[in-house]
Amino acid sequence: MLPVIWFWIVACMVAIYVVLDGFDLGAGIVHLLVAKTDRERRAVLKSIGPVWDGNEVWLLAGGGALYFAFPALYASSFSGFYLPLMIVLWLLILRGSSVEFRSHIDNPVWRPFWDVVFSLASALLAIFFGAALGNVVRGVPLDAQGDFFLPLWTNFQPGAHPGVLDWYTILVGVFAFATLMQHGALWVAYKTEGEILARARKISALVWPGVVLLTIVTTIVSFQLQPHLSESFAANPAGYLFPALAVLGLAGIFVFHRRAQQLPAFLSSALYILGMLTSVVFGVFPNVLPANQDPSLSLTIANASAPEYGLRIGLLWFAPGILLTLCYHFYLYRKFAGKVRMEEGGY
Repeated sequence: MLPVIWFWIVACMVAIYVVLDGFDLGAGIVHLLVAKTDRERRAVLKSIGPVWDGNEVWLLAGGGALYFAFPALYASSFSGFYLPLMIVLWLLILRGSSVEFRSHIDNPVWRPFWDVVFSLASALLAIFFGAALGNVVRGVPLDAQGDFFLPLWTNFQPGAHPGVLDWYTILVGVFAFATLMQHGALWVAYKTEGEILARARKISALVWPGVVLLTIVTTIVSFQLQPHLSESFAANPAGYLFPALAVLGLAGIFVFHRRAQQLPAFLSSALYILGMLTSVVFGVFPNVLPANQDPSLSLTIANASAPEYGLRIGLLWFAPGILLTLCYHFYLYRKFAGKVRMEEGGY
């Protein structure tokens, strides 16, 4: 029972990270599209400035919980995905540096350079995170010891010896890029006014049909590529609640966007992302990392989890820790609620 609880704890923490850090990644993706002047770009940065580094706490906390609860998965994935993880680390460093360094020098070359770095790093992070999710769904070539290694690419085919990037994981990466682009545009529309708001609304309207199409295509391909997904939903039809939430979120984006209700549209996007991620989690359960050649070699909650005593003690410490984190985020988002006001300075 405890491994199941920790499985869903880690899954929820990752989902919260994607929702929260996803909108500031998306704001980075649309940064150069919605903001044409230095003042407008500062406004976009100010919309995420008070919260972006706090959002990344969920990535660290989720990684820590993963290491604690499923050490075999942590060891296997961090060695097998070593190269893409280093790329992600550098992209996170470049993205954070661009936010912090941009305003230090008032120069016609310095600021545009960091604006491009911010947008490019945000876009590549969205694609790599999506490709990572695609690898989890597709499976990796685990051996009997639970080890594997993936090059960045091989022949771009999801066969017995795939790379991190193949046509399927690239598809999921593009899907993640479009989803977070829409998510970020809706956040920017919620937090800004005037021309920036109008441009952000236009981008979200243009991206929405693509997200719908990619949702359908990626779902169909995923069920064909990973038979365990069909087995999970067939065994427990209650799991269809999760994709239903995603569909409801997509519909909410369309309806609230047409009504120019920015906050409900953004929250609908968050619901859509949560619905999609929980659908994946439910579909792969009880696997934590499927094996693409021999399903019996998959890492599961049974063979990858820590001893039960440790999980029990960890749960006692986790409860007050997560409560403090939630209180902090509640205060932060209440403190900086409402539209960005450039006359107050910053960025």
